[in-house]
Amino acid sequence: MNLIDTIKRLAHEQRDEVIEWRRWMHRHPELSQEEYGTMAFVAERLTEMGLEPRTGIGKTGVMAMLRGAHEPDSYCVALRADYDALPITEDTGLDFASENPGVMHACGHDMHTCSLLGAVKILVQLREEIHGSLMFIFEPSEEKYPGGARMMMEDGLFDEVLPNEIYSFHCLPEMDCGKVGMRKGRYMASTDELYWTITGRGGHGATPHLNVDPIVVASHIVIALQQVVSRNAPPMMPTVLTIGKIEDVGGRTNITPETVKMQGIIRTFDPQWRLDAHERIRKISCGVAEAMGADCDLFIDYGYPPVINDDACTQQVHDNAVAFLGADNVEWLDLRMTAEDFSFYQQKIPSCYFRVGIHIPGTPFSNLHRPNLIVDERSLELANGLVAYNALMALNNRIKKQ
Repeated sequence: MNLIDTIKRLAHEQRDEVIEWRRWMHRHPELSQEEYGTMAFVAERLTEMGLEPRTGIGKTGVMAMLRGAHEPDSYCVALRADYDALPITEDTGLDFASENPGVMHACGHDMHTCSLLGAVKILVQLREEIHGSLMFIFEPSEEKYPGGARMMMEDGLFDEVLPNEIYSFHCLPEMDCGKVGMRKGRYMASTDELYWTITGRGGHGATPHLNVDPIVVASHIVIALQQVVSRNAPPMMPTVLTIGKIEDVGGRTNITPETVKMQGIIRTFDPQWRLDAHERIRKISCGVAEAMGADCDLFIDYGYPPVINDDACTQQVHDNAVAFLGADNVEWLDLRMTAEDFSFYQQKIPSCYFRVGIHIPGTPFSNLHRPNLIVDERSLELANGLVAYNALMALNNRIKKQ
């Protein structure tokens, strides 16, 4: 039996167990930086497999090493999954729906984590095939700044071993189960959060001439900011500027408030344009406010870098996926304006971040971060097999090049 057949057999044999792991996680979601139960669950599974996990990295993260039977110190490939949930009330009707009110695995991180656990179990059984070592990273707080990747690295994740390559995937609800996709080079955007406080002069709603209405000022700022994308961004540089929240402080039907707060994001790919956009947003916001007699304070929370896949690592994932799944089930993907803190690892290590389809064919589509997200659980068997196969092939390819 060849390696692919062996891995597929092992993935199929543990299918029900991996699904049960995922359902436990789905019932017990935890928010970013609060994943103590998830951390304990993952560590227990790894210990059962004979590994010695380190817990509490970056507060609630887990890491474990698997030293291969051959040349364990010669080369290291890392595999990463994230496991925080979102503040969303679930509306799936599943019999294993969230038991934590107002919290849900609406981004598929339960699927990521349990697929990686499944891959770990396969790789432990194939230790005699491993030339080098493998690092397994279970990351908290991907959904919340400063990001679990950065937190774990600052807490010594790579102090003893810096991997030579690192891989991760994310589920993709618009792609049918059974398919995977990837993209070389630029793939996902950088992301920065924007926080405005606009202060005018409150007063009675029937005497507007005596007030400085921060709601009107905020409205003009929102409109003026549209030129950042339409007139300031280079035409060939994808950019998104979104205002996601506006709220006044103290207003009502007949009261002009003193203050309005706004929140938003700016996303793009080029480091210099990213900084230039920050400056344009600041000048426009403060200039409009000053012209209308108000004050504007803008805080820009510098967030995740863009996801930029290494060409060689990505071609390797593509070729391994074709061998494992067949060419008809592997796609090259377009740019996405979503963001991922996996990009922090990429600044240190050659890598590929790819996608695994989770859509149940013939059913309505539901996007990530939605209360009705459903995962086709057959994707777990596919993912844990492919992840294990790619890891072994990454090590084998290194040997062939020597």
